[in-house]
Amino acid sequence: MSDVVDLRSDTVTRPSAAMRKAMLEAELGDDVFGDDPTVNRLQERAAEIFGFEAALLFPSGTQSNLAALMSHCQRGDEVILGAESHSYRYEAGGLAVLGSIQPQAIANRPDGTLELGEVEAAIKPDDPHFARTRLLALENTITGRVLPRTYLEQAVGLAKRKGLSTHLDGARIFNAAVAQDMKVNDLCAGFDSVSSCLSKGLGAPAGTVLLGSTDFIQRARRARKILGGAMRQAGVIAAAGLYALENNVERLRIDHENAGRLARGLRELKLEVQHHSNMVMVRMPPEIAGELAGYMRSKGILVLPGAPLRLVAHLDVDARGIDRALAAFGAFISSCPAGRSR
Repeated sequence: MSDVVDLRSDTVTRPSAAMRKAMLEAELGDDVFGDDPTVNRLQERAAEIFGFEAALLFPSGTQSNLAALMSHCQRGDEVILGAESHSYRYEAGGLAVLGSIQPQAIANRPDGTLELGEVEAAIKPDDPHFARTRLLALENTITGRVLPRTYLEQAVGLAKRKGLSTHLDGARIFNAAVAQDMKVNDLCAGFDSVSSCLSKGLGAPAGTVLLGSTDFIQRARRARKILGGAMRQAGVIAAAGLYALENNVERLRIDHENAGRLARGLRELKLEVQHHSNMVMVRMPPEIAGELAGYMRSKGILVLPGAPLRLVAHLDVDARGIDRALAAFGAFISSCPAGRSR
């Protein structure tokens, strides 16, 4: 483990020696021509794991999500999605800027779900005054919160009754599956497409796979080309993804346990904390968030200033690192005037 304990995100992980070896030894070809054997193996394996007909490798989750939305919707169509979702809030408005897709945002409830009555009410009638509602997009996990399978079944059922397609931003879907002791194919059943990152908790340096039917993936391949995502000897990246899928899924339980360890320690420091899967959210006054981040950095602990403060456990942070972070939090709180840290 590094001397620095980096709790900013699970995107900061670095490939292990075994993953680097797999990347070094990867058999390569030109993926634009469809003849990179390692990419093809990754896509076939991902489709098998998720229970879809086909898969497509993307450089990033942002691009994968956008390509999915562009493949489901035409210019001027509408997608219903959560106001906290990455596609709406954190992906630079690409669905509108590049996809010409209208977002209809619904407020996420405290557990991360969308109120299905609100979703149904947001579906537009067949009237030329309105954008055509084509897609319901959900995210699991969302800020660490796990959407249960029963809810997903209800949401997919509503979409099908209303003639909508469904997309799942499953950037951290393996965290959701592990948290519920489910296989990922069971958790994603019924969705028309799923996007799953290899570069977060699974530890690959880059890469996302998009899953769907053969016809859908053909449309997404065109969208990927439009968005500049077609790569050549991409087997170097695909090899890391294959290693991640085969070796780093079940160990996500350790990250969840370490996040729980962190949450318990912070509660003992009298902080208001929420713990979901591998993420811990700490309520903290905005005026001291920057001061805290600076102090923690001086102790070799990296956090993103924010209110609430988000702390993320991952494979490059072990229990010892969690304890170091807790010690630094305790020292900072002790140095604050009474009440400032609350």
